[in-house]
Amino acid sequence: MAIDMHAHWRPPELIDALRSRTTAPKIEKNSEGVEILNDGRWNLPLDEAFDNAEQRLAEMDELGISTAVLSIVGAFTWIERLPVEQSLPLVRICNDGISAICQKYEGRFAGYAALPEADIDAAAKEFERALALPGMVGAQVPGNAFTTLADAEKMRPVLEVANRHKAIVFIHFGPRPGDVWPRVPKGTDNMRRRMGTLDMQANLSANMVTLCMTDILDAYPDAMIQSHNLGGNIPYEVERMDHRCLLDTPDEELPSIRFARSPVYVDCNSLGARAIEAGVATYGEDRIVFGTDGSAFGCNWTTKALNEARISEEARRKILHQNAANMLSHLAPLAQFGQAAE
Repeated sequence: MAIDMHAHWRPPELIDALRSRTTAPKIEKNSEGVEILNDGRWNLPLDEAFDNAEQRLAEMDELGISTAVLSIVGAFTWIERLPVEQSLPLVRICNDGISAICQKYEGRFAGYAALPEADIDAAAKEFERALALPGMVGAQVPGNAFTTLADAEKMRPVLEVANRHKAIVFIHFGPRPGDVWPRVPKGTDNMRRRMGTLDMQANLSANMVTLCMTDILDAYPDAMIQSHNLGGNIPYEVERMDHRCLLDTPDEELPSIRFARSPVYVDCNSLGARAIEAGVATYGEDRIVFGTDGSAFGCNWTTKALNEARISEEARRKILHQNAANMLSHLAPLAQFGQAAE
């Protein structure tokens, strides 16, 4: 059985709240009478979002997932970027809804909180409140908040909460309030590939440089940090970073040493077998966790990649379950291997 550390979700209670809004993000009916989420940029048919717990549990049992950590799905994260007086009530609905799922199906789900990102002090207070709710183990924050050290400095109040509670900060590709988004303009050829792969992986790589090659995390030794998609392209680019370091700053510690020593976790969602092998070589087998994006396709893809990766059985076991169990066991109950399908 596996623990899924990257499982996106949107609580049904949040959907109801968005139906009552008159400005984006809102839920409305299109000309064909189909309900859509209008986030001000895209129109997402509502039935494409995940919100049925029983269906999710059935998929988890079929796919061999004992516990999934739920985080708000990307299209719905626009509630976090609203002015704080609008955002705070909506993220509380989201967080209370995720916690309710965790309570109802104890051990099968844990949750990452959504935060009102326009006001970092308010975000820290909501993070504190959310961590007192059953099943909540951390918070999801946008990747743009860690693109550089200067960006990351603004997130210290959130990191302080995580450190105090030994909780997780899940850094996920996405904008902050006011950021231009998407960075790949609509109408660009191959937009999904450019935005959802090239831009995403580059952004995650920048996050990892900030997290692993600056001192931003030194003050927060008890906070757990998680990136996704193997932390971007670092496993493939670290040798070039070392090369440039030896040429340009030969007295500086090599990037490969910093990445290997850093405590940051990465999940292996969406990547392939060769990338997982490179990830194990770069970060070590104790720092990679399993993730699916919250879909059966993501689970099958990632499981296949792990099975095909030329890594030890011990490394595979750690990635599928043990590393995540080490991160979560002091924060929330976890289903035992035999519990899941009972």
